Amino acid sequence: MSERQVTGGGGGADAPGVQIQEGRLRRELGFWGLTAIGFSNIVGSGWLFAAMYAAQTAGPASLLSWIGAGLLCALVALVMIELGASRPEGGGTVRWPLFASGRLVGTVVGWSVLLSVGGTAAEISAIMQYAAHYLPGIYNGHTLTASGLALAAGLSVLLTALNWFAVRMFAQLNNLVSVFKIVVPVITVIALIASGWHSGRLTDHGGFAPYGYAACLTALAGGGIVYSVNGFQAPLDFSGETRNPRRTIPAAVLTGIGLAVLMYLALQVAFLFTVPDKVLGGGWSGVSFESPFGQLALILNLHWLSSLLYADAVISPGGSAYVGVAIDARHTYALAKNGTIPRFFMKVHERSGMPRRALVINLAVIIVFLLPVGGWQDIVSVMGDMYLLIYAASAVAVAVFRAEPGGGTAGWVPGLRWIAPLSFVVATEFVYWSGWHDLRLALPLVLGGILIFLAMRRPGAQRGTEPGGRRGSLTAELRTGAWLVCYLAALTLLSWLGTFEGSAHLPAPYDSLTVAVIALAVFFWAVRSGVRHRATTLAPAS
Repeated sequence: MSERQVTGGGGGADAPGVQIQEGRLRRELGFWGLTAIGFSNIVGSGWLFAAMYAAQTAGPASLLSWIGAGLLCALVALVMIELGASRPEGGGTVRWPLFASGRLVGTVVGWSVLLSVGGTAAEISAIMQYAAHYLPGIYNGHTLTASGLALAAGLSVLLTALNWFAVRMFAQLNNLVSVFKIVVPVITVIALIASGWHSGRLTDHGGFAPYGYAACLTALAGGGIVYSVNGFQAPLDFSGETRNPRRTIPAAVLTGIGLAVLMYLALQVAFLFTVPDKVLGGGWSGVSFESPFGQLALILNLHWLSSLLYADAVISPGGSAYVGVAIDARHTYALAKNGTIPRFFMKVHERSGMPRRALVINLAVIIVFLLPVGGWQDIVSVMGDMYLLIYAASAVAVAVFRAEPGGGTAGWVPGLRWIAPLSFVVATEFVYWSGWHDLRLALPLVLGGILIFLAMRRPGAQRGTEPGGRRGSLTAELRTGAWLVCYLAALTLLSWLGTFEGSAHLPAPYDSLTVAVIALAVFFWAVRSGVRHRATTLAPAS
């Protein structure tokens, strides 16, 4: 793969500095290390909570939600796999939108990724929620107390410190955590089914879909399912540290998704068939546990399993938070390369190959997100929505690169012509299904990235590396990125009009169909804008 393809077409005045920092990343990761990173990032607090939230939302039909989430995420993953194999780069998921769609899109998407660092705060919040079993003073309802916040901040510092050293050490420690994260859920499923199986659960208590099949869609996001399966993209952000990215990344990403979905399905079955009948007096929506599997084990007199689960409640989300801190650092490093944040944070420590300055700023962001929002589901819903936007931007990017003369992608994934627009629609539906309650907060926050873009346009502002290294006129950049602004505005309006916690002026299923039609239209608009942008920025200067 040529340097032109990897960097998006050029250097710019500061490209040598970027290449020096990129060259300090250690290419030491192989298939098993990348698979463990993907699996560990997927399987965090989700397995401890999402089975209950999904059952509350959709009842037994939540099984369909897990299968659907796996298939839809695999579809989105194919687009990102093609990008990772074609253009391996540290923090590539942040870089590709910039190269394909220009600085406005790159800045807004980068800002949303920076805000999604709150997802790591969600993992830490989950640890605190389970630790409250032993330390009651750290959690007050759905909010961390002062002592709980201090403990969560201390854990954040520890996870940052563990990421301070070489990527090989990080991978080895994560491999051990991943083994534990497989063993404990398997033991949980076997023990629960052996001790408390209740037949007829697929038809009793309101039937298989007590809240309608539309609830399966709500469970994808609101029930924590998308968030729980999300994380499959983790190996892509380590593509710049992979020995053979074109061969290794596709297999690692898809293997991680497959293993995680199988495990989540088994856990959902165990939960549905072992909840005691006395808890189901108010139907599935009335099932509520502070620590679902731990308390269920106690009800079934499996005290040894409860102890194991409460121990794993620290290790499992702790492992995901460990990987999350590493991924966030690659994102912040990439944002510094883009020029979205000061170039100071781009520096990679020469001896360890780690972006240590990026680790420090992310630690501050994590602690900030622990302050105003309490509760695993609250943080998950809002922060997860922000990260989902990167899937849509990546679908546009792969279509733009593919349209370049001679082909700008590796060709690993066949059928990209239809996979890319379908992936964009799926990513858009994921965001929409999150519901008005979350999107009314998340989308305006994301649009705040426009202010950062305008600040970067001021005289004397730093310039990040982008194709051609040239800054176009403000009018041209606004025209190139206008699709994203309109896309976010349309999503906000449709969310308010629709049936997912909205006003229901647009009834189901016409709301989701309308979202799909608008998403397709925006996708082709975005690709045309991106192709025009690439043609302009890659053209030789006259």
